[in-house]
Amino acid sequence: MNLSTEHLVTVAVTLLVIAVLVLAARMRPGTWTVVAARTLAVIVLVNEAGWWVWLYLSHSLSPSYALPLQLCDVAAGVTAAALWFRTPILVELTYFWGIAGTANGLITPDISSHFPSYSFIQYFLQHGAIVGSALFLVLGLGISPRPWSSLRVFGLTALLTVVDAFANLLTGGNYMYLRSTPGVRSLLNVMGPWPWYVVGAAVLALALFLLLELPFRIADRVRARPAVEAARQPLSGRH
Repeated sequence: MNLSTEHLVTVAVTLLVIAVLVLAARMRPGTWTVVAARTLAVIVLVNEAGWWVWLYLSHSLSPSYALPLQLCDVAAGVTAAALWFRTPILVELTYFWGIAGTANGLITPDISSHFPSYSFIQYFLQHGAIVGSALFLVLGLGISPRPWSSLRVFGLTALLTVVDAFANLLTGGNYMYLRSTPGVRSLLNVMGPWPWYVVGAAVLALALFLLLELPFRIADRVRARPAVEAARQPLSGRH
């Protein structure tokens, strides 16, 4: 479905909604952002829960497929909590996982169904909501990632990878695509065969996390420069 009309239109509409939400938060901050954030949190949770109900009704529940261990599934729960509580570590996880990970699912969707099927709508609503929430929290509400947040999130991602690896051994599943690449073309397909694409994905994730944090550290230095320069100037009027 990559680069199909329905895919491109869906992504375009998603980006437009995200842009409007982020710009509105920056230009018209206020109590409405709390309502918007918590409404978005409910949408993310209801959409995620609806997926499990759909799997149950379609008799597709399986430990090898339906456990909430994929990165986007974990990110959905973290995103809802970040929107509701705005805890720094939750916002950071939402930001790095959403932009470096979930956004890839919008670009190269691992889904075979088409609009207006439920699975199509659920998939793009989940991925779009996570990416939108990440940008809303960080760019719209101005909750900046803290120093070294990229490395903290990378460590937590590595921990999730270990959990998923054990889950794959126990269930025969392919959580986080640790056993094989997705059924559609993605960046993993150009990183070589297993297990090298797993190593390549880890290196790429770290690089993306560092790049995503870099603008905030540059901004910190720019803001701190006047104070540093003032401190370096000799004191006057003292004897």
